Amino acid sequence: MSKITIYDTTLRDGSQSEEITFSVEDKIKIALKLDEFGIPFVEGGWPGSNPVDDAFFREIRAYKLKRATITAFGSTHHPGQTAENDRNLNALLEAGVSCVTIFGKAWDEHVREALKVSNEQNLNMVSDSVAFLRSQGLRVFFDAEHFFDGYATNPEYAVAVLAAAHQAGANTLVLCDTNGGAMSSDIYQITREMVKRFPDVAIGVHAHNDCDLAVANSIAAVEAGATHVQGTINGIGERCGNANLISIIPILELKEAGSSPAIPKENLSQLTGVAAYVAEIANLPLFSRQPFVGRSAFAHKGGIHVSAVSRKSSLYEHINPELVGNKQRILMTALAGRSNIIAMARRYGFHLDKDEPVVRGLFNDLKEKTAMGYDYAAAEASVELLLLKKLGRRGVRDFFKLINLRVLETKDDKEILSEATITLQVEGMLEHTAAYGQGPVNALDSALRKALSTFYPKLNEMRLLDFKVRVLNSNEHQGGTASVVRVLIESGDCNGRWVTVGVSHDIIEASWQALADSFTYKLYRDEYSHRAALQEDNLAEA
Repeated sequence: MSKITIYDTTLRDGSQSEEITFSVEDKIKIALKLDEFGIPFVEGGWPGSNPVDDAFFREIRAYKLKRATITAFGSTHHPGQTAENDRNLNALLEAGVSCVTIFGKAWDEHVREALKVSNEQNLNMVSDSVAFLRSQGLRVFFDAEHFFDGYATNPEYAVAVLAAAHQAGANTLVLCDTNGGAMSSDIYQITREMVKRFPDVAIGVHAHNDCDLAVANSIAAVEAGATHVQGTINGIGERCGNANLISIIPILELKEAGSSPAIPKENLSQLTGVAAYVAEIANLPLFSRQPFVGRSAFAHKGGIHVSAVSRKSSLYEHINPELVGNKQRILMTALAGRSNIIAMARRYGFHLDKDEPVVRGLFNDLKEKTAMGYDYAAAEASVELLLLKKLGRRGVRDFFKLINLRVLETKDDKEILSEATITLQVEGMLEHTAAYGQGPVNALDSALRKALSTFYPKLNEMRLLDFKVRVLNSNEHQGGTASVVRVLIESGDCNGRWVTVGVSHDIIEASWQALADSFTYKLYRDEYSHRAALQEDNLAEA
């Protein structure tokens, strides 16, 4: 199989997602990350269409990229202009890139209804635009917009559009499923036919995800002979999105026998990090069940599954998660068996047997707490602390002990102000402090941080990222306000994120449980990491 060229259009097509707005700085950061990852072509945007894209092309010149070629996107010339005096084509030249992508209509209905020109005039626009850009020394990728829809109704004309671009010198002919409605079998058959018709030029695919088939359609095109694949990181894009390169890349590298690496093979372990990085900049949560990179992609909940993967991970995992920078997760829930406990304990150096009293005890504790509403599948930090304390792991200790707390709410005609007062025992000393906050949890977080920061300065690195409350059940006699509530708190620092849980009839108590676990987990991780570093230093000196 030929080497597959990956073409990323996150910065242009991806930015058309309705909830995404990239700044110039955002686009620069993503471009540099994709270059580091090994993406060969990164489409920066449409010069001349908006100030952000114009600024991006100016500023990216200051960076020396290792692998990526920055490309600019545009269209064939305007019907009322020639290629030489068309503002859009000249903006591509001014972008200062060596490679451009232009799209032209390949569906005759679009030619009539959208462009309002004749079929012949559209062919001339395609040919003249490609030829002009090639005459300026540029590499040209031609996106045949709506190609598969056009082929379905008028195959002769759709092919004529490709032929016009090819004869004018286009380096790659890209078949676009712009409406995202094509089926994989059609993609394969039509792409195979185009590969035969145009054997001396690269054939590419650009798929949209309106039928949830963009990845499958892209792979079908590759199997039919396409050697150029366009898509976006995490599949972001207009409507239902674009083909997801985060799935396509590992499929090509790990599943397609004989396929040359789409990116440097040693970089594949960066995949999860790249997906998370772009999601963070786009201000979108990374989909937990996203294949390959999601938190749930290699998570095991049922006891039978855990027992199996503990013996051989491939029994329930299609690849080694470390290949793509992810990791296996063992979840603790009502469905968990003792195998889950044993598997998690093994991570921390404890080799236990199912029938050991500590395993039976912890299993019963987890079952009881799960029945009360604790969601340990979502709150791995809390279950890790519970497990390590039960097993007597060094470093998991009471960094602080609550003596009492009080939360007051004050409301005037403008706002509600929360005040939290807490008394703690910390390292043998009594600490009493208070803090204001926007809501009771923020006030508790501020007060706890204020009390502990003198003793544990690294807490200043930690921040509360998310706070979720869920009503679990309702007391039929007292109404919904007497329900049990579950609080999940997500926290993070420069080394990662973690989630903790609290459950109570009282939302303040449930919040305190989750908050206290979050702080304890941060302190435990820092202390454990520090102790491990000291041990390494001592070994090095020895």
